[in-house]
Amino acid sequence: MKTTRTRGNTVLLGILALLLVVFLVAAVLLGVELWEKHQGGFPERDTAAETLKHNGVEYVLKDSLETFLFIGLDTFEESATDDDSYNNDRQADFLMLLVLDNAEETCRVIHVNRDSMAEMNVLDVASNKIGTVTKQIALAHTYGNGREVSCQNTANAVSELLMDINVDHYVSVTMDAVPMYNDFVGGITLEILDDFTATDPAMVQGATLTLTGEQALRYVRSRHGLDDPTNNHRMKRQKQYLEALYSRARTLAAEDEEFIARAALKLEEGYLVTDCLGNKLTTLLQKVASYELKGVLDIAGETKMGEQWLEFYPDEESVKDVVAECFYEAKK
Repeated sequence: MKTTRTRGNTVLLGILALLLVVFLVAAVLLGVELWEKHQGGFPERDTAAETLKHNGVEYVLKDSLETFLFIGLDTFEESATDDDSYNNDRQADFLMLLVLDNAEETCRVIHVNRDSMAEMNVLDVASNKIGTVTKQIALAHTYGNGREVSCQNTANAVSELLMDINVDHYVSVTMDAVPMYNDFVGGITLEILDDFTATDPAMVQGATLTLTGEQALRYVRSRHGLDDPTNNHRMKRQKQYLEALYSRARTLAAEDEEFIARAALKLEEGYLVTDCLGNKLTTLLQKVASYELKGVLDIAGETKMGEQWLEFYPDEESVKDVVAECFYEAKK
């Protein structure tokens, strides 16, 4: 009898253990499913049209593209003020969409004006959409947790601006990464486009100078106190600096096969938030270093003074020009 009772207890414990395992597995699978839904695109977005007619030409969407949004973060003086929204005070000071064509092994860069007026989602604490607002696209990052949620919200706003083109991945870095990376590559040499002598006597307009880290940050970040304080003019300096940095990085990568891996590790030293898992970031940098740069594209538009801040209104035809060039090909 004792043996029967013991066996019965053993069977009962076995069934309970099995049920516990089943419960845990189900919970994990449900958690993964919810996590993937949460990560994958809250809220759901439209997708770009498979075909596009522009300037009398029929285009079809390319299928060999991969896009990465680079976000340079700075602190905004004033957080968004929606009482029921989920806010932080980090705005995107710099936005650049990298468009890689893996079939042609080419790279195009779309430089997005951070003052561009764009529709963006307002999120609650669970990252659910509770409304939309139209503001400077830099402010899309202020909705969310200041990290992954905010980056995804910014990616969604950029997608909205670019006719629902998909943004595959994002990489955000603080602007503190600029001086670090500038010095990591040994400095960037270029012609100074504006007069910075009020803050740095060496940064004379028209002079050719190899920028130190702090000079590089001042060069790509400053606009107040200069002859032309608009973001349009600052974007010209950013574009110039990016092209010089790209050229320098390609040279270093050709000379040192370990350069890309070390560059990726440098970015991960407290500067980085990204959805690029594993070696994805290293692979991205390898592609950037080896692919042919086909140009840095800007969207034309008009800058106006808003109630408090400058507002940039993108020209619809210019948006179509950029989207057609980067993401579509003429129909055969």
